Formats: sequence, C-alpha cells, structure tokens
Amino acid sequence: MLLVGVGSKGGDRNWSVDDSLRELSYLARTAGAKVVGTVSQKLVAPSSTYYMGKGKIEELIGLREQTPYDTVICDDELAPRQQRNLEEALGVRVIDRSALILHIFAQRARTSEGKLQVELAQHQYLLPRLVGQWRHLERLGGGIGTRGPGEAQLETDRRLIYKRINLLKHKIESVSKQRSLYRKRRKEHNVPVVALVGYTNAGKSTLFNSLSKAGVDAQDKLFSTLDPVTRRVTLPDGRQCLITDTVGFIHKLPPSIIAAFRATLEELEEADLLLHIVDITHPNASNQCLTVEKILKELNLDEKPRLTVYNKLDLSVAGEAELQRLADAPHLYEEILLSGEAAAFISAAKGWRVDDLLNKIAAHLMAAEQLP
Repeated sequence: MLLVGVGSKGGDRNWSVDDSLRELSYLARTAGAKVVGTVSQKLVAPSSTYYMGKGKIEELIGLREQTPYDTVICDDELAPRQQRNLEEALGVRVIDRSALILHIFAQRARTSEGKLQVELAQHQYLLPRLVGQWRHLERLGGGIGTRGPGEAQLETDRRLIYKRINLLKHKIESVSKQRSLYRKRRKEHNVPVVALVGYTNAGKSTLFNSLSKAGVDAQDKLFSTLDPVTRRVTLPDGRQCLITDTVGFIHKLPPSIIAAFRATLEELEEADLLLHIVDITHPNASNQCLTVEKILKELNLDEKPRLTVYNKLDLSVAGEAELQRLADAPHLYEEILLSGEAAAFISAAKGWRVDDLLNKIAAHLMAAEQLP
C-alpha cells in the first residue's frame, strides 16, 4: 500500500503532514497492511477533484513502475467524487483515513454493543459513496427519460442501507437506555465514577489493569481497547469508586465515528473525574494532548473535572529515583504541560507512583463532595 497526504494552509497547524503520515503508517500496519512508501504534497487546500494536484497524480502513476502498489490510502477523509476520480486516474483501489480507522475498529470490536456501533459508522460512511459502486451498470443502455439498471440497483441499496441504519440506531438507543438505568442505580448508591481518556496507545488499559487488576487487553497497538470496561477500585482513604476504560482518541477522528460511539461516550458525561492519560515519551505528545482537548470540547466535556496523568516515564528515565525528581519538577515538561493543570507522573507498566495517583484521585473526589 502507498500512503499519500496533503499539507494545507487550512489544515491543523499543530500537525505537520509528515507527522500525520507517520501515524497513518502506524494505522496501516495495525490493520495488517504492508506499506511500500509515502508521498506528500503541500497545497493551499486539497484539490476538490483529485485531492492531490494533477502533477502529483502523474508522479504516483509513474511510481508504480518502481514501487508496485495495489492500494492507495489517503490521510484525510475523501469526498466520494475525490475517491472515484483518484481510482480512475491511478487504476488502483483508493481508501481514506476514515475507512482505515473503521476497518481497525471492526477488527477490535468484541462486544455486541461495540459491533453495533462500528457497523452503524460503516453504513453511514458507505451511504454517500454508493454511486461509485454501480457506475459500470450505468453504461448498459437506457435512453433519455429512462433509468438504467445501475440507477435501479443504487436506489435498492440506498433503501436497504437506510433501513439497516435505522435498525442499528434503534438497537444502540436500547443499549443507551440500559446504560442510563445502570448509571442511575450507581448514583443512588453514591459511588463516584472516574473515566480514563486519552490518545490511543497512551497506556490507558495498562493503567486500568494496574488500578483494578482487571486483566483487559493492553497491547502496544492503536485502539487495542474499543469497548468500555468498568471495575470497582478501593481508594487509599477506604472509599470506593468505579474506574472506566474507554476508546482512545486519534488525530482526524472521523465525526461519523464520534457520532456512532455516542452511547459509549455517555460514560464520560456521567463521570465525576476524567483522567487524561498522556504518553510522555511520544515525540508528538504535545499535539496528542491538544487533539484530546479538542475532542473533549466537541463532546462538551472540556469543563469536566480533570487530572492529567503523564505515563510511560520508565521508558524515558534511568530509574524510579529519576522519576521522583521529574515529578517534583514538572516544569521540565513545560512544552506539554497545560498551565495550572493538576498532574500526576507515573509508570503504569512498572507501577511507579500509582499509589500517589490514587491519593490524588481520592483528594479530587473528596474536594468535589465538599463543594456546595
């Protein structure tokens, strides 16, 4: 597979096209693809016709002789017109970042709820792209004022997909109601909820296991955890709380996926405290933080009480003593730290300073209870 991306003036200035393509390469490998190369172009804005400029399209065509590829993955969500034109020009299959993420989500979904949400997002993604599926039939006869077999098939497929989307929404709504009843019972028992959020592969599931001994999957892969998991944890002051692990965020997360996972993300809305987990060792950690902050704002969660947890410090320091020094001098991370934020510094994998984190969680929850 060949990866292509466009760096535009109207894009996210915090992410360079090279950084974004490196992440796209990681996504492709997570999906099981073999990446043979990357190509990028800087434009004022992506071409509305071909995504990339015509000169770059010619370059991609010539590149097939040197580096054979059968699929192109674009680093942005393509309009149906862009995707069709690219496929015709290049003579290979073209998919975009959204389709790749949906494919990975489909691989990761384990529960019936997760599968419903992924299928809904897939159908919503496919619906505006149906026209290109039947273009070969549109050429089979049919004169002025008549409809060809391609158009008839297209209408049939649209009806089927609309019907399936409505059914999936109904099932997800039922799940949402069940979760709402569960959350109501939790409130009646006055058990606070702490939800883990963060960029994918920041170590949320590793921390979740360290806090709860849950044993959930915590692989070094993007979106290793898709379905939310909740466990009861006893805090140092003897009180109990519920810890919830949720799906990780990522740069250019498609709106359709956020919408489809609304039922799952409702867990964040009901949380008393969010733990924003950050991989402090990642070279793009500061931009990952900003991406998470942006998504939380889109979800109207930016005012939710929050504790930022800087994780994986065992990979960047000589030992636990050095970790203590860094924790006592957070200004060393001023490029990443948000001014005035509450923060904790840990290694979830090694268990370093996890007790300190639990104390901070207990202090946050106690302070919240004392508010009028």
